[in-house]
Amino acid sequence: MTHEFRNVSAGNEANEFDVTPWSVTGSVNYDNLIEKFGTQRITADLLKKLASMTGEIHPLLEFDFFFSHRDFDWILDRYQKGENFYLYTGRGPSGKVHLGHLMPWMFTKYLQDKFDAPLLFQLTDDEKFLHGHNKTMAEISAFTDENILDIIAIGFKPEKTKIIVDTKHIKHLYPMALEIAKRITFSTARAVFGFTNSTNIGMIGFPPIQAVPCFLPSLIENKPTPVLIPAAMDQDPYWRITRDVAEKIGYYKPAQIHSKFLPSLETSGKMSSSKPKTAVFTTDDSETVEDKVSVAFTGGQPTVALQRKLGGNPDICPVFSYLQYMFDNPKESKERALKCRSGNLLCGECKQDLSSNSVSFLTDFQKRREKAKDMVSQFMYKE
Repeated sequence: MTHEFRNVSAGNEANEFDVTPWSVTGSVNYDNLIEKFGTQRITADLLKKLASMTGEIHPLLEFDFFFSHRDFDWILDRYQKGENFYLYTGRGPSGKVHLGHLMPWMFTKYLQDKFDAPLLFQLTDDEKFLHGHNKTMAEISAFTDENILDIIAIGFKPEKTKIIVDTKHIKHLYPMALEIAKRITFSTARAVFGFTNSTNIGMIGFPPIQAVPCFLPSLIENKPTPVLIPAAMDQDPYWRITRDVAEKIGYYKPAQIHSKFLPSLETSGKMSSSKPKTAVFTTDDSETVEDKVSVAFTGGQPTVALQRKLGGNPDICPVFSYLQYMFDNPKESKERALKCRSGNLLCGECKQDLSSNSVSFLTDFQKRREKAKDMVSQFMYKE
């Protein structure tokens, strides 16, 4: 069954939000999103099963940043029975990489390390040219080259990781894309993605290209091979139509584990490469990071006195989210939340913690990013 893809409303105008593969706006209600997309919550039992295999629960799971899945339990079952799986994730290179992009990649690296899993990393430069960004292919190609450095800097194993750039590797993608495209009708694509009469035909024909890495491992291994996709929830529509055709062409349905969106430094929505002030980029210098964090929205009160009296709200605070997901350990995060709510912690203190942690992280990351320039050929996909 193919679920229709439409914007998801939380129930009233003030709380409306939209989630599409190309944009996320508003304050997302993740329970509503699970119901609309037809996915499953990651349960305590599933985490317990994973922990029995890895020896721990990753903080991004403990903090519920990865919160939803399709067939993640099935992937673990297959692995326990001796069947290895591939990982597949990607990036649309429309701009610079920010911290919100890094978190699913970091979790993907964790899975690669724990399960010794090969990874296919797809850069959809074609989609970003086609989808209304008003950028030339030369501009997209420049961002692609820069984004590859960020991917390598995460620390993926070069012998286990292959990067696919759609326009450079299309000869490897196109035969399988044809098999997929032949089995997806326009009415299905229109229902899932909301295509209209004004949608360019390049976008209408693109979804099968993004589906191909779900099945490339089966071609590489010469047998049906399980694939797990760690990615943000906005990309789920692509995998829905892929799952619909998988068994028709003799392969497993791809499994997914979905992340939330790291919030914008402004009041709502996710970080965006197209809005530089809302995000911390991997190439930002220390002064830029400090400037952005200093003016970030918080869940605090208008004055110090009111903050001391009433406390703050970490649930709506992007500064708290950054610290929780990227820098604090679970114990530190719980203590930070308690102090915030009780009025014993001021927003300026959290901003200072975020600035110092971000600068330290980026200093190290940028060194690895520089070294990545000599490693690109090791990571590029070859038949």
